Amino acid sequence: MDTRAPRADPDVDDGIVRHSVLEDVLGMVTGTFTVSLGLFLLKASGAVTGGTAGLALLLSYMGGLPFGLLFFAVNIPFFALAVWKKGWDFTLRTMAAVALVAGLSDLRPIALGTLTLDPLYAALGGNLLAGVGLLILFRHKASLGGFNILALILQERLGWRAGYIQMALDTTVVLAALTVVAPASVLLSAVGAVVLNLVVALNHRPGRYLGA
Repeated sequence: MDTRAPRADPDVDDGIVRHSVLEDVLGMVTGTFTVSLGLFLLKASGAVTGGTAGLALLLSYMGGLPFGLLFFAVNIPFFALAVWKKGWDFTLRTMAAVALVAGLSDLRPIALGTLTLDPLYAALGGNLLAGVGLLILFRHKASLGGFNILALILQERLGWRAGYIQMALDTTVVLAALTVVAPASVLLSAVGAVVLNLVVALNHRPGRYLGA
């Protein structure tokens, strides 16, 4: 009879199964691909969303600069907050995710060309895809910067749901769109932002997901 203690599994800690490096890489690629596709649908229809992604979309409508460049630029101040409150591992993952979304978003027009979309479909479908992609990134210890970082910190420290925090913060960005796009588009964008944040709020709850 072998009485030796079983070797510890490096992927298991306190009963929690950890993601492997390969799983994290594939998760990051999947999440950023999904988010970038959702943002492409939104931009193709002239809609917006919340967070720094929505802010970057607004700035791209106003100035004509590439969305990817603006998206990375507006996130730079939030990276310092991430280092301070979440550590370098989370920050580097977030920086990689933001860079991937920025790059993929600028490649989308080349790959898919010009699309004519129903505004309601684009607003709901684009935000749904962005929400699913964001959820994947959260579960691989990453985010898309900006309000995501603040929402995750408040969820961890105070137990507030990240999706609801994000929804409240996104309202400001969507309302700011009134200065750039038509009121009807802003209304659709607001409905879409609710969809995005409900995806996160209903699926990313404290204690529910044990992967790490």
